[in-house]
Amino acid sequence: ASPLTVKVFLSDQIAALAREHDVTVIANFESGEQLDALRGAARLLSVPIDRDVAPLADLRCLWRLLRVFRREGFDIAHTVTPKAGLLAQMAAFVLRVPVRIHVFTGQAWVTRSGPWRWVLKAIDRLIAGLATHVLVDSPSQRDFLIGQGVLSAPKSRVLLSGSISGVDTERFRPDREARARIRNTVGIGGNTVLFLFVGRLNADKGLFDLASAFADPGLRGAVLLVVGPDEERIRPRMHELAGGARLMFLDYTPAPQDYMAAADVFCLPSYREGFGTAIIEAAAAGIPAIASDIYGVRDAVVDGETGLLHPARDVAAIRGCMLRLAQDETLRLRLGQAAREHAVRRFAMPAITAALIEYYRGLPI
Repeated sequence: ASPLTVKVFLSDQIAALAREHDVTVIANFESGEQLDALRGAARLLSVPIDRDVAPLADLRCLWRLLRVFRREGFDIAHTVTPKAGLLAQMAAFVLRVPVRIHVFTGQAWVTRSGPWRWVLKAIDRLIAGLATHVLVDSPSQRDFLIGQGVLSAPKSRVLLSGSISGVDTERFRPDREARARIRNTVGIGGNTVLFLFVGRLNADKGLFDLASAFADPGLRGAVLLVVGPDEERIRPRMHELAGGARLMFLDYTPAPQDYMAAADVFCLPSYREGFGTAIIEAAAAGIPAIASDIYGVRDAVVDGETGLLHPARDVAAIRGCMLRLAQDETLRLRLGQAAREHAVRRFAMPAITAALIEYYRGLPI
């Protein structure tokens, strides 16, 4: 649905696949997002896939996809994200595309209740049923989906240790110059402990819990920087919960690696995640994480070695983790060094891309 997903996560994989295959990338390019890295490697085709629920628009989009798939005669349909997965897998199934792959990267229904939870879960089950092959971006998410009856074990697989695309360990790395520059830009002293969140701002990310935990008087000398678009206009409530603590916001950055290099601790108190890519990006920058002990995230953090896990929704536990790392520089540095080594060893982007190429070579086409 969004070319940004391709740009941020999939460009390296698509470029590598294009060296062996004829690749077409279908996304809603009406947003104006450019994919310069893929020009000349893959064809880019715009189809107006809407992320939101829009029945009439979705039917028109499905018809458009059916026409495209029939015209092109694809051998493989590889889908990412729920709406694109649902519509494209339906079109591919109807036209009997031989290989239909879907990638699960998290489930919105986990934090829902009532009929809407049932509907969203049923959609995931339908996508999995339409696909001939399923990839999941973390081992614990795969186990969860199998346990929930969404996936079957024989059809699904995780590449290496997980994540949708790994992390660029050259882009995300310890960087003293970036650390000094960013801290100077936002007015943070070199010795000030900086906690960081990067991602979309919504309640499911546990940001109200994070703000409440950060209100502790023991953290008055620290700063919490929250970077990302405010999808649900939650900033005022976060300020209220944080009291007089030093809470700062930034709408967007094209260089999250610089902010991770500037930070001391990365925070992800989320209620649901498919994996937690931002955690391994921060880890590659040498930054330990404080994160929820939920499926997906627990595959990105080794508790007590590369960061600290806490129960989801537990403000007291989050506060305890923040105080512990704020007060113990030796521990922060030890966890950060181990996090960097862990990210390089298990989640380097070239290794994940190579695993996908090998996966394609084993497909029945």
